[in-house]
Amino acid sequence: MKSSLLKIILALVIVVLAFLIYRSINTPVKFKSELSARGDVVIDKLKDIRTAEQLYKHLNKRYTASFDTLVQFIRSGKIPVVKIIPDPKDTTFTRTINDTIGFVSIFDSIYAKKAYKIEELNLVPYSNGEKFNLLAGQIDKGGVKVSVFEASAPLEFYSKGLNNQLVINLKKEMEDKNKFPGLKVGSMLDASTDGNWE
Repeated sequence: MKSSLLKIILALVIVVLAFLIYRSINTPVKFKSELSARGDVVIDKLKDIRTAEQLYKHLNKRYTASFDTLVQFIRSGKIPVVKIIPDPKDTTFTRTINDTIGFVSIFDSIYAKKAYKIEELNLVPYSNGEKFNLLAGQIDKGGVKVSVFEASAPLEFYSKGLNNQLVINLKKEMEDKNKFPGLKVGSMLDASTDGNWE
């Protein structure tokens, strides 16, 4: 009787320990997978912000730090449609002639089929309404004033609802490596439009 009760207790202990081991291994794997999926969505939105900023700068000679201005620009702005043909006088086929044949709406050509409303361009996915940080300005590069911008989403914005301790650990790990703890595109210190995931 005691022997069979002991076997049942040991079996239960083994099942509980197996479950705890499985959970301790599976929790970080699930966290990494979910955070990666969320990061991909945030990166897509940061790329959309970068595209809008680059078009805005192309037409206005500077970047903007205002999402309202950026959204209005996307809604009403037009970009030229350019036909590029080889220069018939160039026998090396290296020179081209650019001919503007019309203009198309920025919204219709780039943003119309996005999964979010363009008015929500400033909202970080999975953040319950947190907004991207958007900065713009000028820096001095070798005596020349250069326009720069930076859009960023801290890790804690798009990791809401995930394992809090794992978020804290990852943030600390990134800070220890002198990396921005989150995702960002552009830089206020350098004339770069690269994302920190590239």
